[in-house]
Amino acid sequence: MHGRLPWPRPDELDPARRAVYDAIAGGPRAAGPQVFRLTDDEGRLEGPFNAMLVSPGVGLALQELGAAVRYRTSLTDRAREIAILALAALRRSDFEWYAHERVGRRAGLSDDEMDAVRHGQVPQTLSDAERAVLEISRALTVEGDLGDDAYAEAEATLGREALAELVVLVGYYDLLALLLRVFRTPLPTGEAFPFETAVTR
Repeated sequence: MHGRLPWPRPDELDPARRAVYDAIAGGPRAAGPQVFRLTDDEGRLEGPFNAMLVSPGVGLALQELGAAVRYRTSLTDRAREIAILALAALRRSDFEWYAHERVGRRAGLSDDEMDAVRHGQVPQTLSDAERAVLEISRALTVEGDLGDDAYAEAEATLGREALAELVVLVGYYDLLALLLRVFRTPLPTGEAFPFETAVTR
């Protein structure tokens, strides 16, 4: 078992689940240098991706949405990672922080910037758009909404398209945090827990 779920190797999957596996392990997430592990040494999916195998019809759509919000939006790489890290910090999601601290560093976020996000601060080095992304992401995570003034400011700063993309991105990673928490998904072997009171321990 891997947390509360089975942890199958690729050769143990039926065709529907193997299609989900192949879309994750062979898709855009697997292209280029790997900054965090998608699979273990036996090819078993790490993190929330293992949970996507449970219901392959839903899992296939979910992984496709994840690929879209990661690779097909107008948000910059830095802005996207700021949003994900803000949510991970607020949800105290170990795996999301473990993975996206590494992705964020590759996207150009400094350790000081990520440390500030982790502790609920606003790094002084952020651009106006990045600051807006951070504030919007925190509001969506904590309040689940944007008031009229906050919405108007967000739309004026980011534009309607990027704002819509950001709302979907925050919702998607909040869903992943829920999957990770409910199924008690552990970190890869040897990785340290980034939060002191992790639910997934």
